[in-house]
Amino acid sequence: MKTVATWVLAAALWTSFALADDAPPCMAGSSAIGINNGQVLQWETSTPNQFLARGHVSGPIVQVYPDQNGHHHFAIQIGQDPSNRLEVIYNEDFGSVPQMSEGMNVEACGDYITSTAQSAQYPASPDGAIIHWVHQSPNLAKHPSGFLMVDGVLYGQDAENAGPKQ
Repeated sequence: MKTVATWVLAAALWTSFALADDAPPCMAGSSAIGINNGQVLQWETSTPNQFLARGHVSGPIVQVYPDQNGHHHFAIQIGQDPSNRLEVIYNEDFGSVPQMSEGMNVEACGDYITSTAQSAQYPASPDGAIIHWVHQSPNLAKHPSGFLMVDGVLYGQDAENAGPKQ
């Protein structure tokens, strides 16, 4: 059973890595970054609440949380240990996404935040960390764009029709 589970996880991660060629570049400043699951896992365990960096992660959905205020919330597996999870938060103002379900392969580029305690009105993440702003930016001068790919399809690219421009 463990061998089958390991193979399924490896296949899901390989598929996610393979999808990276179809995704736009994930930018951190003026540099494109590759998938950095290992770095994100290190940040989860070594940085304080509200630490912020650019993340580019991939993995299968392992849990879907209730939508909140026009945002989809779900957890992806980004490492071999079952606790190696990250909450992805997607703002549906930037385009619709399919009904999320466990097993779907996700690649996301956006803002990584360590989320182990409540901050202002935002509760701690059930996974201890989030990646959000996984969509185009309506104002690139103020914030870099991100993206979300689900099973090889790109989402989050409708900044023109999104909510208020910041």
